[in-house]
Amino acid sequence: MVNVMRKNVLREKSFGFAVRIVNLFKYLCEKKKEFVLSKQILRSGTSVGAMVRESEHAESKNDFVHKMAIAQKEINETLYWLELLNATDYISTKEYESLNADAVEIIKMITSSLKTAKKMVND
Repeated sequence: MVNVMRKNVLREKSFGFAVRIVNLFKYLCEKKKEFVLSKQILRSGTSVGAMVRESEHAESKNDFVHKMAIAQKEINETLYWLELLNATDYISTKEYESLNADAVEIIKMITSSLKTAKKMVND
């Protein structure tokens, strides 16, 4: 029951994060005229939620672990793009800290879920 509740929270948070990333993409393109980095963060930042969704219908425990591991890699990549956008003044420190906090929360949830799933696979 706890795992189902956690997964739903992760689903909601990763979707909400994707919405924020889409809005960031629009802002970067329209206001900052930045088209390269914005596509990178759009791809990685929205794929996290997509992989979380895919994991909900995994064919096996190993498939679940695989999909969540991809989500973990994607959110980690997104953290990189956020750092770069902040370091190059495309986003303010305030914007960076807000998005980064959400991303860190999501990566912690994914990592926790992965640890639990891997234990179940190995037992």
